[in-house]
Amino acid sequence: MRFEELAGVSRAVAATPGRNAKIDLLAEALRGLAGSGDERTVAAGAGYLAGELRQRQTGVGYAALRDLPPPAVAASLSVADVDLAFERMAGLSGKGSQAARRAEVATLFGAATDAERRMLVGLLSGELRQGAQAGLLADAVARAAGLPAATIRRALLLAGDLKAVAVDALLVGAGALEAYKLTVGRPLAPMLASSAPTAAEALAATGVPAAADIKIDGVRIQVHRDGEAIRVYSRSLDDITARLPGVVAAVAALEVSSVVLDGEAVGVDPDSGRAIPFQETSSRAARRDGASILQPFFFDILHLDGADLLDRPAGQRWAALEKVVPEPLRVGRTMLETPEEAEEAFARAVSAGHEGLVIKSAAAAYDVGRRGAAWVKVKPRHTLDLVVLAVEWGHGRRRGWLSNLHLGARDPRTGGFVMLGKTFKGMTDEMLQWQTERLRSLAVEESEWVVKVRPELVVEVAFDGVQTSPRYPGGVALRFARVLRYREDKRPEEADTIDAVRAIHLGPADRGAS
Repeated sequence: MRFEELAGVSRAVAATPGRNAKIDLLAEALRGLAGSGDERTVAAGAGYLAGELRQRQTGVGYAALRDLPPPAVAASLSVADVDLAFERMAGLSGKGSQAARRAEVATLFGAATDAERRMLVGLLSGELRQGAQAGLLADAVARAAGLPAATIRRALLLAGDLKAVAVDALLVGAGALEAYKLTVGRPLAPMLASSAPTAAEALAATGVPAAADIKIDGVRIQVHRDGEAIRVYSRSLDDITARLPGVVAAVAALEVSSVVLDGEAVGVDPDSGRAIPFQETSSRAARRDGASILQPFFFDILHLDGADLLDRPAGQRWAALEKVVPEPLRVGRTMLETPEEAEEAFARAVSAGHEGLVIKSAAAAYDVGRRGAAWVKVKPRHTLDLVVLAVEWGHGRRRGWLSNLHLGARDPRTGGFVMLGKTFKGMTDEMLQWQTERLRSLAVEESEWVVKVRPELVVEVAFDGVQTSPRYPGGVALRFARVLRYREDKRPEEADTIDAVRAIHLGPADRGAS
């Protein structure tokens, strides 16, 4: 299949608002991929439609995309050609690899038309925002293969790899999917949570009885033990066993023969006993040194001593978890019956310095990574009024619009502004159109990628927290920032200060001690 066709489908999906219409477009493209009869084409193409590369890392960053040759006039690339190019990039290492990678990038982009290049940039940056995440694509695979959506989702849960499921569904058939079993040692796609603004609304979504789990700001882990063999997997299903010896030791001490556990690995301050920030936890998990102090906190059990527990109600799984995992290794959990209990549990969690709650239905089975009503997370929402310092041109369906905002807080000592990060989230098409016109009127410098603007426009931004960041001059950055609205009623000198941001970063306990 030609890569140009896939890029056209991606644009069409991005421009189509309805879920069912998106699925139809994706299913037609998947049938086209299957028509090749080639596993590489199906696996890579299904990944591209979900905005994913078959190779998790290529080593290509934005810097490598700055000096590109002119686009090709005519399309010549196949899906397999693109996948092979990414494979060569990912395989480069050692001396001279950077230059070789740049050469591969130049060759690939030189053979791509302008439309194909936009999709390539989106794939490499991880920002192919076309509205076709894994859940939607799973339904499209089902439609293309003529199989029940539940069959595909079940296979995805057990395999943990949408690309592999697409290959089996489209090229082999239902029999291949029915052979999927929970295998201790092979990671499963993790169950995910949707969001609600309040604990009461989260409880209304899950129904009762439900549990309120403390939301720990850690690294999601899935631990498999089969006899003496223990493997630890990340949320993205990478094997991180060697990085978490403390987690391995904790699970090795359990009195079980085989088990699959779902939880979080968290760094704990030895003096206060409080969890350290996510950024520090994740950096420790990325290193072999220092990772041993990460402590596991488990909240679910999917297999125990030969018995699969996936389809059992959560209440039964929690009872099994309590039998085999000691309380110090379990996430704090409170059973709920009323909205008042939910709000009280949320207030206690936040006042204790936790990130919030995940409210979970006691009746729900463990489902594939869809964000449904069985798990609903609630976090306190922070907002700040910040100033737009620059903005990046969008790509994909946002091509031609100024999209990714560079956000700054006011520095009361200098009268200037301190950058805190970027966001492209929370924007409607109307907002994108308006901000493109407004920000271009404030432009002081413009390049192919970024427009620098006079710091005059104030925007209200919601975010989940503040983390340490050596990347930015203020030493801190916002986590998961999203735009709420523009505040043209405010002047830049009324924007929130970098001191206010740092105070949020310290948290209530540390602020009180200072």
